Amino acid sequence: MTTDSNNKLSKNVILVDAEYIDKVASDLIVNFERILKRRIPEADLAHWLDCIALDGGLKPQQNDIQVIFIYNKKNTTLKNFSPSNLTNEIHLKAFTDNLGEFSMYAYPVETNITTKEFFFLDTLTVILDDQKVENVMIISDIENYGAKVREQLDKSKDNGKNTTLFAMTPQEGNGFKQEILGYSLMSALGINSNEL
Repeated sequence: MTTDSNNKLSKNVILVDAEYIDKVASDLIVNFERILKRRIPEADLAHWLDCIALDGGLKPQQNDIQVIFIYNKKNTTLKNFSPSNLTNEIHLKAFTDNLGEFSMYAYPVETNITTKEFFFLDTLTVILDDQKVENVMIISDIENYGAKVREQLDKSKDNGKNTTLFAMTPQEGNGFKQEILGYSLMSALGINSNEL
């Protein structure tokens, strides 16, 4: 991975609730270790982001893809991903593959000032309002504030953006297409469909 200090919004943005994605990965690891009777390794972060970008409609070419992780300041490590440290291994790092360059940023929530829910929704508003952004991929905490995310996407449905909401179960609403989050995570965890 290389350093990338450009923090302006790209044409393609992936917005991630870090604790939520870590929790979902943990649940999948526990369940599939029991089902498959083998150890499941940590999810390959770069592989997972590739899957999210593809599910979000990006094609292999020289895309600029910005990944924004929102996390509680006390939780600086993704326990079920590699790389895992949000401050040292992920923030201001980048990698390039056949989909383009992924520039990663990790922003802690100052919980004495705001909540992660508000910070996430505020960040989403900035992304949806930015005219340069064309493709938005969202991984939010569906159980805790998913309804507010869907409401925000419904209000922005005529902004011309290609917006994809990722969740473990189908979501009702307008202004977005949706993808099942589990498929990208299973691929990043090395779980082969032939094993199931």
